[in-house]
Amino acid sequence: MAWLSLFVAGLFETTWAIGLKYSEGFTRLWPSLLTVLAMAASFFFLSQSLRTIPVGTGYAVWTGIGAVGTAILGILLFSEPASFLRLACIGLIVAGITGLMLASP
Repeated sequence: MAWLSLFVAGLFETTWAIGLKYSEGFTRLWPSLLTVLAMAASFFFLSQSLRTIPVGTGYAVWTGIGAVGTAILGILLFSEPASFLRLACIGLIVAGITGLMLASP
């Protein structure tokens, strides 16, 4: 259950990172409110997962999920570059997340 909470926390991290773009520096009300709610949800689920998962592993996986999700959505939503090197680096982050999960007690 802790890993599921951590995954959900990572999804909410991706949500608030993308929300920052849509909030335009917190100048737009609804995107700003949704961003803050996603932040709160992300921290809540992260805190729940850290009851069981070691903090170093949990934080790294949470950040990795957020980074991968945000990079992919940046490509899909904002036409950011999808070069081979960029996608390969995203793949390395995924490999790191997987390795941390497999190496965790």
